Amino acid sequence: MSTLFIADLHLNEQEPAVIAGFLRFLREDAIHAGSLYILGDFFDYWIGDDDPNPLHTKIAQALSELNQKGIPCYFIHGNRDFLLGSRFAKESGLTLLPQEKVLELHGKRILILHGDTLCTDDVGYQKYRKRVHTPWIQWLFLRLPLFIRLKIAAKMRAGSQYANTQKSESIMDVNQQAVIEHFEKYQADWVIHGHTHRPAIHDIQVGNRTVHRGVLGAWHHQGSMFKVTEASIELIPFPF
Repeated sequence: MSTLFIADLHLNEQEPAVIAGFLRFLREDAIHAGSLYILGDFFDYWIGDDDPNPLHTKIAQALSELNQKGIPCYFIHGNRDFLLGSRFAKESGLTLLPQEKVLELHGKRILILHGDTLCTDDVGYQKYRKRVHTPWIQWLFLRLPLFIRLKIAAKMRAGSQYANTQKSESIMDVNQQAVIEHFEKYQADWVIHGHTHRPAIHDIQVGNRTVHRGVLGAWHHQGSMFKVTEASIELIPFPF
């Protein structure tokens, strides 16, 4: 059986083609897999499990149906949906994972993560990330009225988009030393992540080993998945 990995769908009501593409992916691809891993930025924003957005209900139902057919689904938080919590996980059948997880698949150690923690050259973003992951700040935010949370989220997204236009492409990519340190820490053969929206497979020399970093693409105009089987690890783009 295959294991599938996806990331960076940025699901939102303004992108119906992406939503339809994901639902088709569940019906036609994930249904034949052994398991599905979603590596963050599944939603474009997440302001709390109590948000009554109909899109969340639709996606939760689709994932739950997949889970009920015996295909487990796992989730690692991204920088857009790091507040996704246990209530939505229960409704959708998702298993929430830590930000870094090693899988043993077909004799290979595969480290999976969202990927933003590898972008250590982006000092401003890393400071922001540390701040918004502070437990007491999250606790306070989730207790604000829903309409205030929506306004804050919109302002933060706009600020992030503007900040990214002021940064070089290299700063927003992974730091090579950070990547090597992760390979060494986990003795991984592969690292699979999203976040940078730069789909590729990179061969890297770590000591006397050749290891591989796989980057998932964002779901802008087509889907992107890694498919891991006993025979191969493939990065596969596909139309919606």
